[in-house]
Amino acid sequence: MFELTCGRDFTPDGTMEAADIRDGDPAPDGSGPLSLQRGVEIGHIFQLGRKYAEALGLSVLDENGKRVTVTMGSYGIGVSRAVAAIAESSHDGAGLCWPREIAPADIHLVATGKDDAVFAAAASLAADLVSAGMRVLFDDRRRISPGVKLNDAELIGVPTIVVVGRGLATGTVEVTDRASGARTDVELTGAVEHLSAVCGRPVAIL
Repeated sequence: MFELTCGRDFTPDGTMEAADIRDGDPAPDGSGPLSLQRGVEIGHIFQLGRKYAEALGLSVLDENGKRVTVTMGSYGIGVSRAVAAIAESSHDGAGLCWPREIAPADIHLVATGKDDAVFAAAASLAADLVSAGMRVLFDDRRRISPGVKLNDAELIGVPTIVVVGRGLATGTVEVTDRASGARTDVELTGAVEHLSAVCGRPVAIL
């Protein structure tokens, strides 16, 4: 075993400050104790230099008209990583809770029960919502229990869940906000206008 002494045994190319940061350590700017948090890398920056440009013979004229080899860099956002990060931060015990801005649909419309009238009314509402500019995921599966359908709707996580079922007898549908769980009974005749406002897509009702 031997000991190296800086300046006597070697001359460093440079120095850097490095430390093992721990939760509760004082912040370098004096703003208070540090708190460790988990993060997700969604972007990449690669300094490619001139290696590939030289191999490709990639050059341009500089401001003096002299031909020079370009310096390359790669900068990008990983779409799949971004989606994964949003899913990780926007979920609960039942499933996903997509932010409306990136949700796969505006409304998850669920027809429940066995009555043909329910499925017909749900299909008509789906068509009206699409005509009003909304993206609709329509669950019209037969012989599937309401509980399974609603569990699937919560798992998928579309921001607004609309159920056409028993309430149809009194002319209403059930509208649920996926994130908060708040439920509202809405008149079927005014459902398109109501949902357009919820989704931020106001329409003119003639």
